[in-house]
Amino acid sequence: MSAAETVGASLLGKGDNLHQQVLASFPLCDLTEEDLTQNPKLCKLLATLSQSVDHTGLTATLKTDLEKAEQKLQAQRRRWLPVEGLHGLLQEMMQDYRVKTHHTTLPPDQNMFYDTMERCLLVAHCVRQLDLSTTTTPTGQDQLSLLGLTPKQVLELIPKEKDVQRMKQSLPKEVEKHLKTKCFSLLSYYQPDWEGESDSLKNIKLAHLSGQLDAEKKRAESLTQVCRENAVLQQRQTQLYLTELTVCIQLLQSLILDHRLRIQTQVDNKNLDYLEAKCELVMQKIGMESAEIRLDTYTANTVVAHKKMRDQLESELKENRLEKQSVESKMASFEMLGTEFEALADEYGRLQAEINVKDWALKEFKQPAQ
Repeated sequence: MSAAETVGASLLGKGDNLHQQVLASFPLCDLTEEDLTQNPKLCKLLATLSQSVDHTGLTATLKTDLEKAEQKLQAQRRRWLPVEGLHGLLQEMMQDYRVKTHHTTLPPDQNMFYDTMERCLLVAHCVRQLDLSTTTTPTGQDQLSLLGLTPKQVLELIPKEKDVQRMKQSLPKEVEKHLKTKCFSLLSYYQPDWEGESDSLKNIKLAHLSGQLDAEKKRAESLTQVCRENAVLQQRQTQLYLTELTVCIQLLQSLILDHRLRIQTQVDNKNLDYLEAKCELVMQKIGMESAEIRLDTYTANTVVAHKKMRDQLESELKENRLEKQSVESKMASFEMLGTEFEALADEYGRLQAEINVKDWALKEFKQPAQ
């Protein structure tokens, strides 16, 4: 038996807490105790690997190399960061100077200071770009530099030595002044109530500002971690909720499918009874409204008057019909008489119109009496 198998066997003999130890050794693996119980060989393999790798999956040698590389990177960053920070600060000072020149007139010595600094920064930037663009060919000859320029030619554009020395003497004071302004601005942004206080009190509070910001940063990181944990927990609960909801929906669908046909007939019969009762009620209401309209429209005296008028119209209609029959018989006799027949036809038309009018009036008077 090899050493790894011996270690695995010893781990397997520790009891029921082996699964918890394996899960604790590999927190990044999405495993459960059920997975380890169903796959004992996988559990044995992970228990053996936990003796030679850490919780991130790195071996001791690889972790040591990674730590050394990180240390070198941090050292390089520490050397680079001050230079880069100072360069960015000088760029900010130049921007502030350009803004001030558009609003106010600055003293000549200050203009000279910023002009000299700007030229020095520009020359240094160009020299660095030219140094980076110059490479050596395999034959040992230098390639052509950018735009045919060399660092020496660019350095000739640097300001006069006395202007540079004067700028260097004033530079710490100007940098300190700019940093102080930035710190006070940061302090005012952090606590607007402190903006009107004295410079000495602001300096005292600036000394404690880093500690306060660090504490708030740690608190923010802690809250962020809590938010992440809550988000993971919420996601798991949401998945569990969706699973349970799916089961409930499936159960509800089965119940609906089983009982829909059984109760559909009863529901239809009840709906039919309801609609019949509602229709009967509406018809009764219509009849009641019609009776009320008739009672409101026609009184007893009106009905008697209408009856007399109907009797008179019926008698006149009877006479007109007799007259019509007489005229029709005459028309049959004199149909071939020409112009005389036209006069009879006109008379017949007139009588027919009167009959129609009286028929209409009779029908109108017959209606209320029904």
